Amino acid sequence: MKLYNTLTRKKEEFVPVEPGKVRMYVCGPTVYNYIHIGNARPMIVFDTVRRYFEYKGYAVNYVSNFTDVDDKIIKKANEEGVPASVISERFIKEAQTDMAGLNVKEATTHPKATEEIDGMIDMIQTLMDKGYAYEVNGTVYYRTRKFSDYGKLSKKNIDDLTAGIRIAVSDEKEDSMDFVLWKPKKEGEPSWPSPWGDGRPGWHIECSVMSKKYLGEEIDIHAGGEDLIFPHHENEIAQSEACNEKTFAKYWLHNGFLNIDNVKMSKSLGNFFTVREISEQYDLQVLRFFMLSAHYRSPLNFSAPLMEASKNGLDRILTAIDRLDEIQGKDGAMTAEEQSVMAQVNALVEKFEASMEDDFNTADAISAIFELVKLANIHVTADSTKEMAEKISGIIKKLCDVLGIITVREKELLDEDIENLIEERQAARKAKNFARADEIRDELIAKGILLEDTREGVKWKRA
Repeated sequence: MKLYNTLTRKKEEFVPVEPGKVRMYVCGPTVYNYIHIGNARPMIVFDTVRRYFEYKGYAVNYVSNFTDVDDKIIKKANEEGVPASVISERFIKEAQTDMAGLNVKEATTHPKATEEIDGMIDMIQTLMDKGYAYEVNGTVYYRTRKFSDYGKLSKKNIDDLTAGIRIAVSDEKEDSMDFVLWKPKKEGEPSWPSPWGDGRPGWHIECSVMSKKYLGEEIDIHAGGEDLIFPHHENEIAQSEACNEKTFAKYWLHNGFLNIDNVKMSKSLGNFFTVREISEQYDLQVLRFFMLSAHYRSPLNFSAPLMEASKNGLDRILTAIDRLDEIQGKDGAMTAEEQSVMAQVNALVEKFEASMEDDFNTADAISAIFELVKLANIHVTADSTKEMAEKISGIIKKLCDVLGIITVREKELLDEDIENLIEERQAARKAKNFARADEIRDELIAKGILLEDTREGVKWKRA
């Protein structure tokens, strides 16, 4: 299995720290509002990575945090006149609802920043003891230049850098590139006691502490959106490796940006969508399928036509599974011809796995599933053996599960009028009153119900 490592800028063979196990940390959302579809991409992508490792038999310890203390959370809390914890707890629950809708598996551990303050204080103190951090007026800064490998992830030269995101230039710093580990209390903000006075942690320290606590000093994979490469992940490396004197993470995986109609998503441009808003227009399985339709490192463009294409593609797969499950099939062993078909099926399973093992190329993996669907639609009929129908159905379901695609559709209930019309149409056909049967079909089309007469009976779906 090969992974593209942001640290080395090349694909590398995956060799875990501990055989048979994967220790994986994925940066989670800052919970001050509903998660947006940009947040959803890493959730879906790295959940799929986890699922594939599990499919291959690895025991995966998957940690993803919630940042529940932050300037944005505090600002929203002050606007509503409630404690910051009220805001964070509310939107953690909303995030979990959306993640469930996207079929993102629960992390092994979902730590919260506010519950790990003691560990952060301990790591900061260790960094101070080693000379990597210093305190000025209650603020503790990290000495960026003391860490000789600073910039190795982002490939940035420290001398060419100006202050980055969330790095405030201050006269009290020894260097403008030094970043905050602990900040003193301000009026109207939550705070915790520390050796440097009441205050709260900087953003970067939380992930270093949580990763160490729940996964150990050296982990296999650290992942997130490419916007986190600098400064967040760069600073995590500096903190963790200075503190622990070990390689922090062997492999760094980053997903590409998400654009809206070829424009960067932004609230100011009015092209900002939450997962909750998308769920009002589409089943969230469609959003998941769409997110996996491109390689995770590639930029992804979100648009209504592309979502419609994903909806149709997903429906094609689910319809094929429904058809396979409804085929009664013949008893007995598979014929020689069917065994030949199964050989083609197995080759496509190998193609799926080869795609996933080439840096988790879900786009090509989905193509393999479509080829399986085409094969099933051509070769599996009511005259096929039950064994072949069940085997192919099971294989497609298993591969879909690796991608987190739910293959059991919720049954939609037709209202009584439509049910009566379907029954009336069947009676008209039986009585050879085809004019009335066609008239009813047209009425159902007008109601958005499409009928299909098959050897297994009448099938319907919503248009």
